[in-house]
Amino acid sequence: MNEQQLSGYWFKAVDFAVTFAPKVAGAILILVIGFWLVKKVAALAVLSLERANFSKEVTPFLVSFLNITLKIVVVLAAAGIVGIETTSIVGILAAAGFAVGLALQGSLSNFAAGIIIMVFKTYKTGDIVELNGKFGKVEQIHIFNTILVTPGLKTLIVPNGKVIEGTITNYSAKGTIRIELNVTMPYEESFPKIKEIVLEALKGIPLVLENPAPEVGIERFDSHNISLAVRPYVLPDDYWDGIFEVHRAVKAAFNAHGIHIAYSDGIELGTIGE
Repeated sequence: MNEQQLSGYWFKAVDFAVTFAPKVAGAILILVIGFWLVKKVAALAVLSLERANFSKEVTPFLVSFLNITLKIVVVLAAAGIVGIETTSIVGILAAAGFAVGLALQGSLSNFAAGIIIMVFKTYKTGDIVELNGKFGKVEQIHIFNTILVTPGLKTLIVPNGKVIEGTITNYSAKGTIRIELNVTMPYEESFPKIKEIVLEALKGIPLVLENPAPEVGIERFDSHNISLAVRPYVLPDDYWDGIFEVHRAVKAAFNAHGIHIAYSDGIELGTIGE
């Protein structure tokens, strides 16, 4: 290699350094400052979500998503400064995201539904709800599913996507829950008399709330009996105990007052035992 060739390589190296060194330095500067800003924005996002009373389960996912997105933007900006064609990189990322989305569309649907549930607080841990036709108490809310515990202590794992698609019945939203029971009375009896007996029985149940007041009314006329709707209110946690207590108290009150009912297989009146 002669002196002329070495001189040519030297000038090319100097020209390359003069041309690209500022770009590389600018890219490094953008990465350093950009990542620092991303960290600050993520910290501010955490504080903002906490002040807005966002669910503790959803906050890490939202902040993580924001953090990754902003870092990708910073890297693409740095790559553009150096001169790398970012359009192709964005295209590759979009194609990869589309492929992953197709493969995990069910999970992504549950994920999105979980975000909606946690952000809008459709229900919370401890609520008594009916989700996708399943009744129980909310034990945990995860990003992909909701855990219910039934009155029979069965654990139900309900996908959040199915929850959002259907009707959500939250029995605890108002702080009280109404017990909906039916009892029968014979046609020969006086409804005001029976109503007073039932209301008096409900007053003797500590779990039954005075406000809202219990309701007793005629619901329908059957072939042998009049069906009465008994609607007392209890706290959500007392729901099942309240049902058992109301049944017991009404039966005892009917027995104490000698109230008869007609059996479904005939019109003969029968007494109610203790």
